[in-house]
Amino acid sequence: MSWTYATLLPLLTVLLALSRELMQKNVGFGFLFFASHLHRIFMKEADASNFFRRRSRRGVKSQDEINAEQRLVLAADERKREFHEEKRNEFESYAEEEHDEQNERTRESTEQWREFHYDGMHPPHEYNRHSI
Repeated sequence: MSWTYATLLPLLTVLLALSRELMQKNVGFGFLFFASHLHRIFMKEADASNFFRRRSRRGVKSQDEINAEQRLVLAADERKREFHEEKRNEFESYAEEEHDEQNERTRESTEQWREFHYDGMHPPHEYNRHSI
């Protein structure tokens, strides 16, 4: 395992040295493209320390960052609210259908019971109300 590190470190050092020379001489378009990416990745020490100073945990966020985070939170809340509203509407429609079906089953069973127990002597139950 240590021999891989021993070969990888000099190889990266040579690659970095070549890329810097190629950037200075502007030799080869492909190498120039690769070297420009390396230049973006590896920055000067002062720039890096400024970057980390600005981005520390206790660093103050800019107003744009605060606004962007707030917009993300509001958008997530809106999506959550819409999701729960949709679920509530689905449940309400399901409960209403279930209630209607239950009423229909109760009405049908009541009618069957009345038909079965009808003795033929009196009019049906709907018309057998006492008038005042």
